[in-house]
Amino acid sequence: QVHLVESGGGSLQPGGSLKLSCKVSGYDSKRLCMGWIRQGSGRAREGVTSFSSEGVITYAPFAKGRFTVSRDDSSNSLYLQMENVEFGDAAMYYCAADASHTGTCAHRIFVGLVDSVGQGIQVTASS
Repeated sequence: QVHLVESGGGSLQPGGSLKLSCKVSGYDSKRLCMGWIRQGSGRAREGVTSFSSEGVITYAPFAKGRFTVSRDDSSNSLYLQMENVEFGDAAMYYCAADASHTGTCAHRIFVGLVDSVGQGIQVTASS
């Protein structure tokens, strides 16, 4: 059973940075398709980035050049470094993981066909 716990959320200021963490337990993160998804107030849930077990990374257009996903195998964790954040980045961010090998990791994360999703971490905007 994959268990995901997010941390690191908080208040963002436009132009600032924020780093989110996702601790994986119950499974080896190296063998998982993982990623981040988010849902802003009044908006549909959307994929942010995916990180396959082979290390293939995909970003949503809004994340390219501003967000960086990384995986630390020693701590069984996934991270999301957010730079030059915007008010539109305020949302609940969820860590997602999938152990199957059906289709590409990017497809599973961005469509939401995953086995496990964390409880989420809130990122709010402040002026």
